[in-house]
Amino acid sequence: MNYLEFEKPLAEIEGKAEELRAMARTNDGMDVEKEAAALDKKAAQMLGDIYKALTPWQKCQVARHPDRPHCKDYVDALFTEFTPLAGDRNFADDLAVIGGLARFDDQPVVVIGHEKGNDTKTRIERNFGMARPEGYRKAIRLMDLAHRFGLPVVTLVDTPGAYPGKGAEERGQSEAIARSTAKCLEIGVPLISVVIGEGGSGGAVAFATANRVAMLEHSIYSVISPEGCASILWKDAEKMREAAEALRLTAQDLLKLSVIDQIIPEPKGGAQRDRAATIEAVGKAIGAMLKDLKGKKPEKLVKDRRQKFLDMGSKGLAA
Repeated sequence: MNYLEFEKPLAEIEGKAEELRAMARTNDGMDVEKEAAALDKKAAQMLGDIYKALTPWQKCQVARHPDRPHCKDYVDALFTEFTPLAGDRNFADDLAVIGGLARFDDQPVVVIGHEKGNDTKTRIERNFGMARPEGYRKAIRLMDLAHRFGLPVVTLVDTPGAYPGKGAEERGQSEAIARSTAKCLEIGVPLISVVIGEGGSGGAVAFATANRVAMLEHSIYSVISPEGCASILWKDAEKMREAAEALRLTAQDLLKLSVIDQIIPEPKGGAQRDRAATIEAVGKAIGAMLKDLKGKKPEKLVKDRRQKFLDMGSKGLAA
């Protein structure tokens, strides 16, 4: 178990319970279960208390937790007959974006998502989920395919943001993000998006300009990272806690602001504590959203999607 900074008191209690059980395993006849169970109960209470009152910055830490399920985990568990498509037919294949044809509950769909990787080797290969222009052009290619064959599109968002490197900028990063966002608004098929971890800046919007947008309970979605915001506003990245508060980046804030449509509950202690239950909950949400959009005409889907984003913030401006 990887513990976050604010979980250290919890780590101490759970560690003591495990130490007792380890001692019992090496000493025949030693009965520590009563003491260990008491520690388990205390740890469960503490875990609930901690996760009931997470600050926005703590939610950022949970959203970035290395043990959270990533895009590939959801694809492997929820989709069958997944056939990945590679490359943008222009420059290269971007491993930070995975996508292809698949079946969800036996329904043909196109699935696209950011993949961060799960160890040092794969994180470097996947560029920590930060897509380059070719990743967004691959997504555009897949959305075109979905539109042509009338297939719903499911996107799984988990990125700190698009990669800001020199090569990416030279190959048209901004243009690729803009075209991917525009393509989301154009396709005449159901488009649903789930923020499963981080939804960072235009890199996330390029996949999440959807008919329905859901977020996991402890995920985040914002125009910039708290560290980046703090560096710009206060010239001090250490003010990320204040920036996280000001950005209103939590699922709860974004639901109130009508930026998203639904919050998907996570197990107590976050998705990293029960990956299977989290994946199951996301699968149920995807199924419900697809069912809600099923049978709608292409023109209606496009019109509703565009209006959804045009309406954002209008109530606040009117007030």
